[in-house]
Amino acid sequence: MAASSAASSSAAVAAYPRNPFSLRRRPGLLILLFVFLCFISFQVVIHVPSARSAVSQWLFSGHRGDRQRPKNCPGCDSSQDVDNAGKTIAYTDQHGRIKLFKVTAREFASSSIWDNPWLPRDNQPVARTQNAAEDLLLANGSETTNLTSAETLATETVDPIKLKRQVFRRGRKEQRVQELLQMDKRVELEMRNAATNRSRNFDNKVRGSYNIWRQEFRFTNTDSTLRLMKDQIIMAKLYATIALSQKEPDMYALLMKCIKQSQTAVGDALIDSELDSSALERAKAMGHVLSSARDVLYSSSEVTRKLRVMVQSTELNIDAVKKQNSFLVQHAAKTVPMPLHCLHMQLTTDYYFRDGVTMERFHVAALKEEENKIKLEDRSLYHYAIFSDNVLAASVVVRSTVTNANEPEKHVFHIVTDRLNFAAMKMWFITHPPQLATVHVENIDNFKWLNSSYCSVLRQLESARLKEYYFKAHDPSSLSDGNENLKYRNPKYLSMLNHLRFYMPEIHPKLDKILFLDDDIVVQKDLTPLWDIGLKGMVNGAVETCKESFHRFDTYLNFSHPKISENFDPRACGWAFGMNMFDLKEWRKRNITGIYHYWQDLNEDRKLWKLGTLPPGLITFYNLTYPLNRTWHVLGLGYDPAVDIVEIENAAVVHYNGNYKPWLDLAISKYKPYWSKYVDLDNSHVQHCYASKQ
Repeated sequence: MAASSAASSSAAVAAYPRNPFSLRRRPGLLILLFVFLCFISFQVVIHVPSARSAVSQWLFSGHRGDRQRPKNCPGCDSSQDVDNAGKTIAYTDQHGRIKLFKVTAREFASSSIWDNPWLPRDNQPVARTQNAAEDLLLANGSETTNLTSAETLATETVDPIKLKRQVFRRGRKEQRVQELLQMDKRVELEMRNAATNRSRNFDNKVRGSYNIWRQEFRFTNTDSTLRLMKDQIIMAKLYATIALSQKEPDMYALLMKCIKQSQTAVGDALIDSELDSSALERAKAMGHVLSSARDVLYSSSEVTRKLRVMVQSTELNIDAVKKQNSFLVQHAAKTVPMPLHCLHMQLTTDYYFRDGVTMERFHVAALKEEENKIKLEDRSLYHYAIFSDNVLAASVVVRSTVTNANEPEKHVFHIVTDRLNFAAMKMWFITHPPQLATVHVENIDNFKWLNSSYCSVLRQLESARLKEYYFKAHDPSSLSDGNENLKYRNPKYLSMLNHLRFYMPEIHPKLDKILFLDDDIVVQKDLTPLWDIGLKGMVNGAVETCKESFHRFDTYLNFSHPKISENFDPRACGWAFGMNMFDLKEWRKRNITGIYHYWQDLNEDRKLWKLGTLPPGLITFYNLTYPLNRTWHVLGLGYDPAVDIVEIENAAVVHYNGNYKPWLDLAISKYKPYWSKYVDLDNSHVQHCYASKQ
């Protein structure tokens, strides 16, 4: 076994002879190898940075060469590009990593000037320090500066385009200075006057409109404390009901006490200044009590349920108040005021019980009426139609028209009233005849042709259904049934005076043109130019009232009815009664009254439109109305407090359409002076009746 092992070892030694360069036996060879490796490392450290710098320079030059050079650029050669582009330095850090560092030309020396290689040489910036400093001195208009040239260039780099602008501005400034020095005082005064005129004639449509930044529209919370206390009262009532349901008598009593004290402090106040002096202390005390109640009683579900009940109850109260308000407004609108009733009674008494002075006036009036009889049918004069039972209103219409007329002697007023007010109307114009103008008062009962066999409205008034609609006790006029048709139950819709406008040719058979005026209008300009307007074959000249979606046909007519939807356009523009020029020749030719009767008969059951005269007027004069300029007729003074004052001042006629008539206490106060200035306050009857009111 040992012999075999020795034999195998000998064989292995024979197969692998020993290395003649054994390190253990050759120490000199190891030293030589170490010296060789040190030499190689030293050469690498010396030559690699140079090679890398050369490679970086080649890459940078190649990158710059890839850029697109501007064409026709003198002085833009490759050598200049390389010199001006800055330097890229490659080096090896202490760990052996290669680093690149780019140094621009400006960093080489503080006095160097950067040149843009892409601009022509003649457009380069100023390269000299002294020249740049001098240009800056000229641009600033100063001869001395504390900045040195180097500091100036370091602070601001002068661009050629900017430099050209500075030179151009300096030239304009010097030119303007020379012009101003040579200008005399006369030219300066003319320029000043021209600027003033331009400012005065400047038409700014926005001027006068609402702006939150204007001093007069600055918002101030004048009722913040009042609103806080009202909110506290609501929450206190809420917690009081919860306290009562949860059997908290002490908290309930405390809340009710605070509610009573806060309500006393609030009273009828509308703003904070009207509150009681103790209001602030009451609000603080209520706040503490509400805080305590919240800690004890608050439950989100319970509070939500109670608030929902309170909101529902409040909505019901609001609806009831709205109905009551609507009823009271309609009632006040159709009620004759005491002074006006007094005036009618006084005039009627004087008409039937005439003293010596009154008899003399009657005699003079009779003679004048006989003289003016021919004027009533004179087609060369200006004729007006007024249908009214209000003496004071009719007198304002006549007086305002005559006052603003250029030729009052050519104006003729045809006034028709009912039997009840005929004596008062007649007496007023006998005792107060308008200067030079002619006034003819007629009684509607004298029109024998106006009967139920001819007039559709009179025939319908005799029907049992219409009487029941107007006069039965339990109808929409009651608060319980609502107020859907309440406004149409005004007696004026039953009065034939309101429907006489559809019978103009029958009332004035000899006239060709007549201007219809309502008794709630005021004339502010001469109306004679209306007779010169050609209606172009139309029958009615009126001002249109449609703005956007308002006052169009679908507002007044029932387009769910086939008779209406088949014959009329729902988007057709509505117009206004109140000041209408009627061509009576075209009226007769087209049989307008017959058209009115046809549609009025179809509406006997009020399915086509509600009561009134405007809906049948829109139907009767459909496609037969000529639109007049809006400045002739401005509406809305009887219901809209936001009518533009400028429009009112420029209007020829202003119309108090609506419930707030100028002779009522309901009138909008800022519009009332336009009407009241034409009331004859010197009249003894007016003074007596309106003084007794006060």
